[in-house]
Amino acid sequence: MTGVGAGAVELGGDPRTVPPGERGETTIADRVVAKIASQAAREALGVLPRDAEPPHASVVVRHGTARVRVHVELDYPGDMGGRCAWVRRRIVERVHDLAGMSVPEVVVQVERLHLAARPDTVGGGLP
Repeated sequence: MTGVGAGAVELGGDPRTVPPGERGETTIADRVVAKIASQAAREALGVLPRDAEPPHASVVVRHGTARVRVHVELDYPGDMGGRCAWVRRRIVERVHDLAGMSVPEVVVQVERLHLAARPDTVGGGLP
């Protein structure tokens, strides 16, 4: 009975009759929440610039809430504020849906900007 709280074994009763508050709790590791946040950022950003690193996140979980810091690379020029806001919303949504945690803080740190290729240049050279 490794998946059942110790209280059920000590009481000698059927584990299914133990009140919910005494059954124990599920703990989700910070690194699992970080992977969820990283994937959510990838989903929000869509296609990344050719040589960009995928987003990566670090997370601190306390008392059922997750504070997230995600590092991204974006193309430039573009709507950086709008893209960062979409990344924040997507992370909050996915962490809540998959881990059941509230996310009161998401810091989006733009690590690098990639100059978008101009359509009038071939191979990245000057016109």
